[in-house]
Amino acid sequence: MNFINKLNAAWTANDSLLCVGLDPDMDKLPAQFRQDPNGIFNFCKEIIDATADLACSFKPQIAYFAALSAERQLEDICAYARAHYPHIPLILDSKRGDIGATARQYAREAYDRYGADAVTVSPYMGSDSVEPYMEWADRGVIILCRTSNAGGSDLQFLNVDGKPLYQHVARLVAEKWNANGQCALVVGATFPEELAQVRAIIGDMPLLVPGVGAQGGDVAATVKAGRTANGTGMMINSSRAILYAAQQPGEDFAMAARRVAQETRDAINAHRAG
Repeated sequence: MNFINKLNAAWTANDSLLCVGLDPDMDKLPAQFRQDPNGIFNFCKEIIDATADLACSFKPQIAYFAALSAERQLEDICAYARAHYPHIPLILDSKRGDIGATARQYAREAYDRYGADAVTVSPYMGSDSVEPYMEWADRGVIILCRTSNAGGSDLQFLNVDGKPLYQHVARLVAEKWNANGQCALVVGATFPEELAQVRAIIGDMPLLVPGVGAQGGDVAATVKAGRTANGTGMMINSSRAILYAAQQPGEDFAMAARRVAQETRDAINAHRAG
């Protein structure tokens, strides 16, 4: 099953547009995991188990693992997710962008080493930096378009022939790069007007939408702007708000994560109808 088919099935099976981000920050992990040599794996495993029936995708952020020399634990958590929840897409968030020969190695890293269903990439070195990912015809390529950070406007809002650059990226991906039909775009929840403009350009192509939860994106505005006609079309990511939902020492972190994940999923679902 290719990435898009798996994503469509997960939207339906779990009645969810929620993407659970896995950003393990050692300073924020519950105390029992900080001295555990496999603490990152064990923490992420419990988050996955607690939220798997509420999510349409999981998204480990590679930097949070690599900074702690925990790539082996990332391999293990990806393997765990694939083995126990093979119906839920696994997105490696690495935002790679490099020349073709190097891009091919990054693709091997994402798809072969970690077994990801999709990977995030940067488009700003052009088509030959993205094409190597397309060699894995069943895997997703999720391309940065209009990101959720304020500084994204420094480049993404530059005027190019009367249109902001991010709209050119959206059109380029929709019209030229999506030969396998497995592309998606990253568009932040913090800019719902731009989100709506991207949706108008790309049709039903999926969107990975960061920026709700800790970044403060408005759920109602996000869903209204980005949903497709059938009420899907988005992977709305929340990471820190779910991972670190426990407010009191000793509180069950996994149950707290589940509670916030369910609240977020239900808030999204409240606005999915036309």
